[in-house]
Amino acid sequence: MAAKNFSLLAGVVALAVSGSAFALKSDKNQATNIDAAYQKTVQSKTGAANDPNVTDLDGNVLITKGSIKMNSGHATIHQTPAGAGANGGKIARVILTGKQAHMQQLHDGDCSLMTANADKIDYNPLTNLADLTGNVVVTQAGRGEFHGEHMLYNTDTGDMESGQVGAAQGRIHMVMEAQTEQPAASTNNCGYPGGTAPAAKATDKPATKPADKKADKH
Repeated sequence: MAAKNFSLLAGVVALAVSGSAFALKSDKNQATNIDAAYQKTVQSKTGAANDPNVTDLDGNVLITKGSIKMNSGHATIHQTPAGAGANGGKIARVILTGKQAHMQQLHDGDCSLMTANADKIDYNPLTNLADLTGNVVVTQAGRGEFHGEHMLYNTDTGDMESGQVGAAQGRIHMVMEAQTEQPAASTNNCGYPGGTAPAAKATDKPATKPADKKADKH
């Protein structure tokens, strides 16, 4: 079956491509690793939650968190000061800018890849929401792709939302791919830590221990 093209008005929200597209659940529990050519950190002056430590990064910035990978020319990271409430010490915001910033993540189950490119990616690990703006292109392998100026992506559920109800201007474009076969589910959490193997099917028979043979009578 040939792929279908859809031109949708900006009033359309709660975007979803064909097939289930749940993000890798274990990503939110993984540590964040950062590589860059240069970094400068300015510590919080008050230690309050609304006065974060701010780190600026430049030079082929690469940030990974489980299967989530982010890459850009420049990034700014806001970290809640240690001791400032329940989120003390946690990263509260990652802002990626460049021509273009890139983000990718694996889907739970079939381990297919989601990739996103935008002029700016504003990611909040505490809410699992990534706000993509400017020449946004999102591709979900085997499912479809999206083109537009704005996209809200949930790195926990895989949900995507774009457009604005009642907006008179702006358009989004989607291509939904036909999916004839359901890919097999991963048994090792797509190779990342923190997952569990799928539960046994109801038809699976439990292993039984052979019965002991009775001793021969003489």
